[in-house]
Amino acid sequence: MQKNQKAFGLWSAVFLGIGSMVGAGIFVLLGEAGAIAGNLVWISFLLGGIIALLSGYSLAKLASTYPSRGGIVEYLVQGYGEGIFSGSMSVLFYLSAMVAIAMVAKTFGTYASMMMGSYSLFWANTYSVLILLFFVLINLSGSSSIARSENIIVIIKLSIIIIFTVTVFFYIKPELLALKDAPPVMNVFSSIALTFFAYEGFRVITNTAEDMANPSETMLKAMFISIGFVMVLYVAVTFAVFGNLSLDEIIKAQDYALAQAAKPAFGQVGFTIMALAALISTASSINANLYAVTNVTYQMAKNGELPAAYERNVWHSSEGLIISTLFIILFVLFFKLDEIAAIGSISILFIHALVHIGHLFKIEKTGASKVFVVLAILTIVIAIILALMYTSKHIPHVGYFIAGGFVLAFILEIVLRLITKRIISRQWLLPTAKDIKN
Repeated sequence: MQKNQKAFGLWSAVFLGIGSMVGAGIFVLLGEAGAIAGNLVWISFLLGGIIALLSGYSLAKLASTYPSRGGIVEYLVQGYGEGIFSGSMSVLFYLSAMVAIAMVAKTFGTYASMMMGSYSLFWANTYSVLILLFFVLINLSGSSSIARSENIIVIIKLSIIIIFTVTVFFYIKPELLALKDAPPVMNVFSSIALTFFAYEGFRVITNTAEDMANPSETMLKAMFISIGFVMVLYVAVTFAVFGNLSLDEIIKAQDYALAQAAKPAFGQVGFTIMALAALISTASSINANLYAVTNVTYQMAKNGELPAAYERNVWHSSEGLIISTLFIILFVLFFKLDEIAAIGSISILFIHALVHIGHLFKIEKTGASKVFVVLAILTIVIAIILALMYTSKHIPHVGYFIAGGFVLAFILEIVLRLITKRIISRQWLLPTAKDIKN
């Protein structure tokens, strides 16, 4: 690659976004959301996609104005200033992102263990750690390698999913999609929080801004194309699954509903192929999100938020990648991730809302539509309320746990300031037309 050539163009950014979104979410959340919304879950995926588009619009405008590797971390500092609040929210976002990657790695390990025979915690953890280490090597080789590897992985997994969806459509039983068997409409809204999580990876696109040619023109296009494509894909997959399996069958096969839906058309071979697609998808999501976490840690260290070690170069990446991966491996091996991940996901929703609120303070600089940004805030807030309502049924006092997470983030922020003697700072002080163009 030439010295001045940027690693990410429009389609590389689109593939990274799709790779991050179409990960474990559609393979795991489809069954769980379907158990709530039944054969109307496609509406839930549609509404979740609309929320993602609004949020993606706000983030893309911020990324175009402040093209920084740190993505959301930089936008928090720009919106709320160089203080303890923006710093603690950055720490919370970083911790939540690592938990999310650990959960995806754990999903990969579980599928891999099942593919090798029967489920084993030892082998599930082993495969989880191995896939993390593999993609650490990919990320260490630089952003151009990440872009190329993600393009290949995304093409493979999308080909499998699209072939599955098109073929299975010929086996659809219309009676399974009949409205007379649909659950109450309120169930659809109760599942929106889950379906939004299946899109949440779109934020990774903003981390490419510093490695992107002309982000002012490319960022918004990449955001809309990737989210729009994934929305169509999710809705089509939902029809394919719910048109081939009864609700009872979907609930029974909740963790592998997509693979189970391949059986009517392809038999056991189809089940195996879709399980392989799940492995590829989770691997792709790990690759994309490790890139994002690497950039977040690099930016936080550059801002003065984390120790300088996170900023040191290691091959074509930074030491932050290695340190973050060690934390992720600890999460995989020693924590019960399902409850932690649920709390972390809601925390990320809170941070999204805070970023969009902070965007309102900078809207004259970004040139974004105030109407769209306000809509992004309102829809995220609704998703938070619905997520809390749903999660509280499974995790009592979830609100207290989330509040505890915020308090922990504030404590870590203060401790980091005392230890590192560094204060978080903006990287883009006065964005100009020249800044945006570059």
